[in-house]
Amino acid sequence: MSYFSDLGLAEPILRALETKGYTDPSPIQQKAIPALLEGRDLLGIAQTGTGKTAAFALPSLHRLANDPKPRANAGCRMLVLSPTRELAAQIADNMRGYAKFLSLNVQCVFGGVPVGKQARALERGTDILVATPGRLLDLIDQRALTLKHVEIFVLDEADQMMDLGFIVPLKRVAAMLPKARQSLFFSATMPQAIAELGRQFINDPVRVEVAPQSTTAERVEQYATFVNQAEKQALLTLRLREGLAPDAAEQAEHGAIDRALVFTRTKHGADRVVRHLVAAGIPAAAIHGNKSQAQRTAALGGFRQGTVRVLIATDIAARGIDVSGVSHVYNFEIPNVPEQYVHRIGRTARAGADGVAISFVAPDEKPYIRDIEKLTKIKLEALPLPEDFLKLAARLPAPARQAPSQPQGDRRQGGGQGGGRGGQRQAPRRDGEQRRDERPRSDQPRVAGEPRTAAEGDGQRKRRFRPRGPNGVGAHKGAVRRAG
Repeated sequence: MSYFSDLGLAEPILRALETKGYTDPSPIQQKAIPALLEGRDLLGIAQTGTGKTAAFALPSLHRLANDPKPRANAGCRMLVLSPTRELAAQIADNMRGYAKFLSLNVQCVFGGVPVGKQARALERGTDILVATPGRLLDLIDQRALTLKHVEIFVLDEADQMMDLGFIVPLKRVAAMLPKARQSLFFSATMPQAIAELGRQFINDPVRVEVAPQSTTAERVEQYATFVNQAEKQALLTLRLREGLAPDAAEQAEHGAIDRALVFTRTKHGADRVVRHLVAAGIPAAAIHGNKSQAQRTAALGGFRQGTVRVLIATDIAARGIDVSGVSHVYNFEIPNVPEQYVHRIGRTARAGADGVAISFVAPDEKPYIRDIEKLTKIKLEALPLPEDFLKLAARLPAPARQAPSQPQGDRRQGGGQGGGRGGQRQAPRRDGEQRRDERPRSDQPRVAGEPRTAAEGDGQRKRRFRPRGPNGVGAHKGAVRRAG
């Protein structure tokens, strides 16, 4: 008898867990599952990687399986909201695995793919729907989905939802949900604003708290190298080359690299890092909101399979990604929110393994490090630059000059190194604030007049495009527009 069988979960669920080799529950599963089986609402404070998907999926599947109902057209019985495409897909895959021997249908909808195909898949309804807020509201607005049949509602990564500006869409969703439902609310942190949001969704909840946000994994070795911003790329290339070498176990100061996750602040910065690494013979891929869904899926798949051992990511794109075997996390740029550092380095040292986190600290980033050390109560160990660093850096090849990746007629994205319009550096952001263009295209809240779909947006851009004269200037007065 395993812990899960002691709970009285349905036999098909126990069989699915057995095929996955799950016998011992995580702390959040021990605390949450019994309360959820009783039908209680739940407030969970837990980070990704603590086992919370199974914590809400197993009792929910048990409830749906024990109370079979015909699927309502364009409806769902369970709704799970997630902030990013990758996390939504990951949750849906896990739920399909747990429901392997049940006659329950799981659908997943998010931006970046045609909305029409998703609408058709929902025509006859589904038992479980995993969605991002933007695409969920797109489908509701097109009358391809109704929430009036929802019995179980799960809001995952609530703090990240607020960081991404989803507060208004979430309030709209809350108004459409039936009052008689079971609600589960998960967040890695619980400041006052998140708690107030939670009160709109949950009623008299059981509170479950696991892995306080201010702690970092004990098995993660944490280092800081102080370096000028302009020298960071060379340092990263040399460290990765050293750690990925066949004899890296003997040569590398901080161990051989199995898989490395590198964090940058911006999408354009992530692409620049990839270009330099590839030029130096280091296979790498980037994942961020400017990539198509196919590109993001391919990059993450290659990283999981080990064919690409270095993944460059922004915080938004990496949120919720759970990949085993990440041995090293590099903070190419230091986050200005200390909690984000905890999220980043939590990608390593999972399932009992050891991990290494190395931060490259420019002079203007030292205050961020002080905030991080104050939060985590851990002093980062200084890691010096490699011997003969300047000579080694001078020998690194430069990436080939890249042609513009978008037509001049598209004005949505800035094209300069700073990621802003006209190549100008963006102004510093407030804590937790994200620029609108750093969110996935169809997963962000819409404003009046903004196209619902990429196809609609393309049509609008074509209508707005003005012909240019032979010197690149608009062919008539008023047509001069600054190129992105």
